[in-house]
Amino acid sequence: MERIELRTHERAEMIDITPAVARAVARSGVRAGLCQVFVPHTTAGVTINENTDPAVRQDILYVLGALLPRTDPAYRHDEGNSAAHAASTLVGASQTIPVHEGRLEMGTWQAVFFCEFDGPRQRQVWVQVIGR
Repeated sequence: MERIELRTHERAEMIDITPAVARAVARSGVRAGLCQVFVPHTTAGVTINENTDPAVRQDILYVLGALLPRTDPAYRHDEGNSAAHAASTLVGASQTIPVHEGRLEMGTWQAVFFCEFDGPRQRQVWVQVIGR
């Protein structure tokens, strides 16, 4: 398993980690199998979406922010980051990507994004590649 180290810079942001995940796949030597990308944080996530138009990332963060206001008197969690926990749950902590001929098998416009919801922070992404 490989660990990708990240430093986020905003409270909420989406960082394209596709090149780092692709390097982990290449180093694994696996030609056909699966790549599991996992985020071991409760206020972050990982998703696959369009990487051609940066407005898509902005729109996703806007929608999550509109659904989950940063502060709400109904929140009970003492740390003040309940919205980040909820966003992490909605986005999810992992993605599985097919590996074919030693490369990530993804759609033309797709990329893998680390999603920060409680930054800035030092973060990790774990990548496990299995197959033959």
